[in-house]
Amino acid sequence: MFAHLFARHPPQDRDAPVFHGERHFVTGRALDPPFPQETETAIFGMGCFWGAERKFWPAEGVWVTAVGYAGGATRNPTYEDVCTGRTGHAEVVLVVYDPRVVAFERLLQIFWESHDPTQGMRQGNDVGTQYRSAIFAPQDRQETARRSKERYQQELTRQGLGPITTEIAPEPPFYYAEEGHQQYLAKNPGGYCGLGGTGVACLVGAG
Repeated sequence: MFAHLFARHPPQDRDAPVFHGERHFVTGRALDPPFPQETETAIFGMGCFWGAERKFWPAEGVWVTAVGYAGGATRNPTYEDVCTGRTGHAEVVLVVYDPRVVAFERLLQIFWESHDPTQGMRQGNDVGTQYRSAIFAPQDRQETARRSKERYQQELTRQGLGPITTEIAPEPPFYYAEEGHQQYLAKNPGGYCGLGGTGVACLVGAG
């Protein structure tokens, strides 16, 4: 998005989170925990978090989504902080889901097919470490993610695409983004979305 506009402002830790609202604009559900006991969480980085969140909230079995920042060092950063590229954070979407209804593999399918995981520290015209591809999840889910990465790499290679650069790691602290960013494309249907997939299908469960 607009990283160059904020490059002169150094990031700083904050004791309190930014105000991010209380309810999901689309579903009306609470953005903050406690979430239903049967739900699990995963965090996905796919470039601009506006488009990434829109890919997940309609999925059956997803309880709630929220956008924010994860994977870096700055506590409770602002959007301006993250746009400097010096916080280490990626723009991410928190997905709270019921595994009895939707398998983690289905979320991975949405993830792989909705962006280009071979682009490194960018996604389309959005360039910088904050736009990197990432999956943050519990240990057992990381193993599932790695297996799906291997399978998807085979499909990408067949189509002449390069290596996947997606980071797969344990869930770090998740810092909510400001209220205006939450469900942005539902609030602004004509808003910017730089997300674009490879056009290669992810064959969940294959192999």
